[in-house]
Amino acid sequence: MQWFNTLDVWAQALLASLMMYAMTAFGALFVFFSKKINQTLLTALTGLAAGIMIAASFFSLLLPAIEHEGSVPAYITVTVGFALGGAFIVLSDLALSRSKLSFRAIGDKKNALLFLAVTLHNIPEGMSVGVAFAVSASATAASGGVLSAFLLAVGIAVQNFPEGMCVAFPLRAKGMSPLRSFLFSQGSGAIEIPACILGALAATAIGGVLPWALAFSAGAMIAVVCSELIPECFAGNKTVASAGLIAGFCLMMILDVALG
Repeated sequence: MQWFNTLDVWAQALLASLMMYAMTAFGALFVFFSKKINQTLLTALTGLAAGIMIAASFFSLLLPAIEHEGSVPAYITVTVGFALGGAFIVLSDLALSRSKLSFRAIGDKKNALLFLAVTLHNIPEGMSVGVAFAVSASATAASGGVLSAFLLAVGIAVQNFPEGMCVAFPLRAKGMSPLRSFLFSQGSGAIEIPACILGALAATAIGGVLPWALAFSAGAMIAVVCSELIPECFAGNKTVASAGLIAGFCLMMILDVALG
């Protein structure tokens, strides 16, 4: 970890984004071995990821935005930024669901919308990690800022594992070859790499935008959790989903508070 701390912010963001992408690809890789997913395991992982991301939205994104000293009062920054982030996801979902475009290359429209929605949601997720690394390098960051950013990346990586499955398996079930299903699924996670680097560079270069970017990322992440992860995991075993969500939140909270 000491070596990681000495890297430039963009390099830290790059390595973190590669880890997140690798977990998407790893989840998609299972499409070569089976056409079905273990639903209990998927529910537990999705609930765990939801809990981690909810906790990370506050401890790694909103809290630093609130504590950041700027010309605009913190309550305005976090409220407007958070609302804009959530609105971005909601409006993007509406635009995709009402799209009349043809999606022959990906199969039917339902699977195409799933692929596009996951890809779109990965953009603010990647940016949130980049922004978190940027705040860790700022003068006002706590000594454990890099660790908090890394833990956020780990939380998203955990979520990306079942996400890779959730994109690959429906495509495979519709008759797409295992290779094409894998390629489409891992491609949905690849967008996080440039998004993460862009978030780190932009927040570092323009210091005044940092709290806005943190709040925006938190709002987008909460919207993704509420619109995708929570409905998905609670549609299965509610007990497993609840346990996973609580465990994920507690894990992220303990690591961030105790070690950050």
